[in-house]
Amino acid sequence: MALSDWPIKKKLTAILLLISGLVLLLTSAAFATYEVMAVRQTTLKNLSTVGRVIAANSTASLAFANEADAKEILSALRAEPHIVAAGLYDKDGRLFALYPPTLRRADLPSAPARDGYRFERGYVIALEPVAEAGSPRLGTLYLQSDMKAVSRTLRLSAAIGAGVMAISLLAAYFLAALLQGGISHPILALAKTAQQISVRQDYSVRATKLGEDELGVLTDAFNQMLGRIEDQDRALRGSQDQLQRHATDLEQRVAERTQEIEQRSAELLAANTELDAFAYSVSHDLRAPLRSIDGFSQILLEDYASQLDDAGRDSLQRVRAASQRMATLIDDLLKLARVTRAEIRTEVVDLSTMAREIVGELRTSNPERQVDVAISQGLTARGDARLLRVALENLLRNCWKYTAKQPRAQIAFEAAEGNGERVFVVRDNGAGFDMQYADKLFGVFQRLHSAAEFEGTGVGLATVRRIITRHGGRIWAEGAVDQGATFSFTL
Repeated sequence: MALSDWPIKKKLTAILLLISGLVLLLTSAAFATYEVMAVRQTTLKNLSTVGRVIAANSTASLAFANEADAKEILSALRAEPHIVAAGLYDKDGRLFALYPPTLRRADLPSAPARDGYRFERGYVIALEPVAEAGSPRLGTLYLQSDMKAVSRTLRLSAAIGAGVMAISLLAAYFLAALLQGGISHPILALAKTAQQISVRQDYSVRATKLGEDELGVLTDAFNQMLGRIEDQDRALRGSQDQLQRHATDLEQRVAERTQEIEQRSAELLAANTELDAFAYSVSHDLRAPLRSIDGFSQILLEDYASQLDDAGRDSLQRVRAASQRMATLIDDLLKLARVTRAEIRTEVVDLSTMAREIVGELRTSNPERQVDVAISQGLTARGDARLLRVALENLLRNCWKYTAKQPRAQIAFEAAEGNGERVFVVRDNGAGFDMQYADKLFGVFQRLHSAAEFEGTGVGLATVRRIITRHGGRIWAEGAVDQGATFSFTL
């Protein structure tokens, strides 16, 4: 488990033990260092005392070159178990006597070094001059002592330190386990309260304050926060109740509006049925009288023309023209009704080929006209081919019709990209229109030119707009009088 995931009790205990252990370790190290240094100084002091005594007793032996006396003096070192080697050198630096007797001359330096006491190669080395007061130097005493006393002191200090540390850490552990509760208990109580609130969603619960320290301040702040949350929760529950009432009212209104829509849909369905019946009546019942009026007027003109004056014949011509115009209006209205109700069958439509076919039919019906027609290649769209043909045919026939008075008529069908969508454009250089009346272009029976100028019923553009709208697109027009018109649409 990572340290950050430890329980707070364990963290506090570990922190206290770590601090205590570090303090004990540093204290023990300082104590051991002091003991070792003290033992070293004591060893040097003791060896110095022994060296001065032996050197003072060896003056006569060196002065009279009494080797036996010198060996006897050195043998007194048996009382110092730490002395492992000793040697007495004459004034010329030659080894005069050594201790212990089993020691080889090669184990001692061949000549004495500078005087003094020092630690060297794990031993304490002493070089004490041998001389009488006021007399020249007679020789040098060499002593070599081991470091067993230092090692024994170091081991003893380490053992004492380890024992003290173990006992101290054990005591620190029990004290930490006992004292950490004063810190961890308020925190654990606060965490337990937060967990209960989170599980039960009961914001009326309050944490118990256990002291006036920082944890007490934290508990007060936590309880104040709970109070604010409780007030907000109470207000929110009231808002939710109010919202629930509004939702219930809204559902009731939606149900009422749905019922009203269903009723209106039924009424609309009945109206459509009546409209179908009316269209059938117009198609069959009204056309027959119009055909009779036109037919009998033609008979009068053909069989009784000689019995009529010019005014009578003109009146009959007017009757025929009016009946034919009314028949055309009826046909256009029926086409508009069929376009509105026809089912759309979506497919990929080649508008370029369709436009060329329509222009070909117009050229066949008016071979005497010379019109420049520019149709872009590869114009395709997804839609109902039958309805799109009706729309494109109305637009191109309008161009053909309103360019009739131009000496050099021009018609174009192309496409452009605008605002992330494809826009199809049909333009001409014909009669055009005044832009202030542009909103009337797509209304039924709305015409900006008289029938004397250009024939028509005013239903074609209304039919085009309904087709484009049913394809989810839009159509608009731009133009100027005697400068042509441009019709743009999207699908």
